[in-house]
Amino acid sequence: MDYRARILIVDDELVAVRNLEHVMKKEGYDITATQSGQNALKMIEEQNFDVVITDLKMEKVDGTQILKRSRELSPDTEVIMITGYASLQSAIQVMKKGAYDYITKPFKLDEVRRVVREAVEKVRLKKENLQLREQLERFSGKVKFITQNPAVQKILETARQIAPTDCNVLITGESGTGKELLARYVHFMSQRADGPFFAINCGAFTEELLSNELFGHEKGAFTGATAMKKGLIETASGGSLFLDEITEMPPSMQVKLLRVIQEREVLRVGGTETIKVNVRFIAATNRDIQDAIKAGHFRRDLYFRLNVVAFLIPPLSERRDDIPLLSYYFLKKHALLLKKNTIEISQDVLALLMNYDFPGNVRELENIIERGVALAQDSTVETSHLPEDLKELSIRTFRKKDGKFPSLEDQETAYIRWVLSEVGGNKTIAAQILDIDRVSLWRKLKKYGLEAE
Repeated sequence: MDYRARILIVDDELVAVRNLEHVMKKEGYDITATQSGQNALKMIEEQNFDVVITDLKMEKVDGTQILKRSRELSPDTEVIMITGYASLQSAIQVMKKGAYDYITKPFKLDEVRRVVREAVEKVRLKKENLQLREQLERFSGKVKFITQNPAVQKILETARQIAPTDCNVLITGESGTGKELLARYVHFMSQRADGPFFAINCGAFTEELLSNELFGHEKGAFTGATAMKKGLIETASGGSLFLDEITEMPPSMQVKLLRVIQEREVLRVGGTETIKVNVRFIAATNRDIQDAIKAGHFRRDLYFRLNVVAFLIPPLSERRDDIPLLSYYFLKKHALLLKKNTIEISQDVLALLMNYDFPGNVRELENIIERGVALAQDSTVETSHLPEDLKELSIRTFRKKDGKFPSLEDQETAYIRWVLSEVGGNKTIAAQILDIDRVSLWRKLKKYGLEAE
């Protein structure tokens, strides 16, 4: 799982603690456990947890006290109560005081996993929304979309123009081009900027889970539905909902979504009354949506509802003028995050990046720069800090900007520069690798204007 949530387990029964700890660790969570309510209070004061799972009935300090203290110190932390069947009424009372949900003893593992997973996802979405707001403040009301490419600048200009109109938006483009970033840009340029922004990948869930995530459910709607849950459509009311990989949405879900867009109301799973919603839908796909329509995988009427304004983000290989700008932006970003003093990218690295096709687009470029910053020992990212396939590219080809084949002199110059970079500028070792003496190397350096590098 991408988001490694921190969970505190509190239960005075050793067997219960060990069972929960075992199950939650297998789910990939970062677990802290204690049998003491007093210890739990101390831990809550000293550490940050995403979710607290606590027994309701314990001596000295019980679950109610833990809930109260957790709400005081960390309102975004979700608290799940453990209770026996005899204490169900008490569990309902603590839910009214802010508990997320409760699970009963003896545990049904599937139910425990589901409740915790939903609580973790709620916390993750809240944190993501907070980060977006912080980003908004940091960039003076704008999401940072780095570009100097005329085609992308035109896209941003159009996005600014249509943002206040509240119309739905469809964004297409290869993976890693920045579709979600553009969706956030539209949101924060709109009158909904103070409202929530939620994103969901329609291809990451089964049909049943996707339905539950989008539409929510009523209590008792299915086995394990112990409490009402709002879906993302309802939660995003007043803001925007980004539906990534929309063409992966099952046909039956497309019908439900179409009704929501048309009627501006949602029906929870197991519900009988519709709920009015006010959501701007921004959808995206990396597939050819017309092909999906022709193949019967995507509804044409839903396409027309979403495709009020359409954007096609070009791949990075078609906007190479953005590569240096983005490279230095990511250099500054990751040097700050990694606490490194890396402030420069060598000309050899930039030349390689300019000649690389970037199948992973902007996302791949960021990964390359992040790796370079992490490996750099001084202030500059060198070719030795690049992934192996890029270093091999530096030997295989040195294509000129005008697209012509390089001359033998171009190849020799680039190869000598690369060898020197690999050996840290040591001319003796470089001469040995090139199988020439130091004098010959010095002559070539002077000839190609490399002696000062």
